[in-house]
Amino acid sequence: MAFDRGNFSSYSACGIPYYVGGVVDDVETLVVRSPEVFKEKHSIQVLLGHDVLEVDLDRGSLLVHDRVGGDRRREGFDDLMVATGATPVRPDLPGVDAPGVFGVQTLDDGVELRAYVTGRKPRRAVIVGGGYIGLEMAEALCALGVETHLVEAAPQPMNTLDPDMGALVAGALEDFGAILHLGQEVAGFETGAEGRVTGVVTSEGTIRAEVVVLGLGVTPNSALAMAAGITVGPSGAVAVDRRMHTSHPAVWAAGDCAEKRHRISGRPVAVALGTHANKEGRVAGINLGGGDATFPGVIGTAVTKVGALEVARTGLGEAEAAEAGFVADAVVSESTTRAGYYPGAAPITTKLVVERGTGRLLGGQIVGEEGAAKRIDAVALAVWNAMTVEELMGVDLAYAPPYSPVWDPVLAAARRAHENSRRV
Repeated sequence: MAFDRGNFSSYSACGIPYYVGGVVDDVETLVVRSPEVFKEKHSIQVLLGHDVLEVDLDRGSLLVHDRVGGDRRREGFDDLMVATGATPVRPDLPGVDAPGVFGVQTLDDGVELRAYVTGRKPRRAVIVGGGYIGLEMAEALCALGVETHLVEAAPQPMNTLDPDMGALVAGALEDFGAILHLGQEVAGFETGAEGRVTGVVTSEGTIRAEVVVLGLGVTPNSALAMAAGITVGPSGAVAVDRRMHTSHPAVWAAGDCAEKRHRISGRPVAVALGTHANKEGRVAGINLGGGDATFPGVIGTAVTKVGALEVARTGLGEAEAAEAGFVADAVVSESTTRAGYYPGAAPITTKLVVERGTGRLLGGQIVGEEGAAKRIDAVALAVWNAMTVEELMGVDLAYAPPYSPVWDPVLAAARRAHENSRRV
């Protein structure tokens, strides 16, 4: 039996911005398995619209609230799987709960936002936060013809990238039509006579708005587990071992609410990505069923796009490497997505972070046009396997003029990093 407080089961959260923007027209196409499919094919009873209010470990029971019917009841368990996900950061600021201010975490959130945009047809929107959700929502609203402003406290968007790479993303946002307000803190939200949001107050003034989307990131939704006495790690996520077992013998956890081990820094981290969540869920399910599986950790590989610009990263950036105790150097390599003479060749910038002395690849970032982002997979494999840039430089990657220069941009960056390491 599975409980979910929302109205959809097993859906692609990463598709929400594309549903809001109309790229995906039918919300049902984002649903991978409905409750009916779970029941008929997998003998799993999924109850939507049900809140789990309390976990009683001594009694082995849950206090469940039916949000539609209104009743509360106890449900017993032998083993419990906690997959409560993450909670959008919603700052404690004046007006943050006003109608027209949206967080975008669940498919229900996406349906509500799309209905608001479709029904009220706002002319001006403000996105607060320049992370993945902020970028994707800015792209979606710009594509709908809405004048879109993006407010970010940092000097550049995408704080998972180093600032020099983030600057390339900023340029792409502006080219796509977004108006950037960088280095500005949000102080509150103004409202009109109906109580609806009318503006975002920043450290440099007020930006008028008819709809506001919060893209300030997420925190692990570990409150339910913590209240039950289950150990929460230093990242704020539920502490688990490699088998996704928590501190209680009958409780498991996976997904955005569960802590992960970063393979490069060795530290416990909370990283909210669907790729990790799916793998962790599989591991936990195998072990719950009596098998034996382990989750090997994460390196934070992720991609997104803004218009024609593709953005990707993996492993550690410069600041992250220093914070983790590495002495590292970084190189930036400029290339093209295809052979320079082949029609459609577009610029691509590849940055590699390398441990000084050993040449070990610690991380990489790629920003470029068509064919750029998925090249991060080659970098991720090298980081995952603790390869040096000299080893990566010799990897046999595919080449043909329509797809790559003879030295693929990843290999060219590795060669430059290797040459740089020999000079240091």
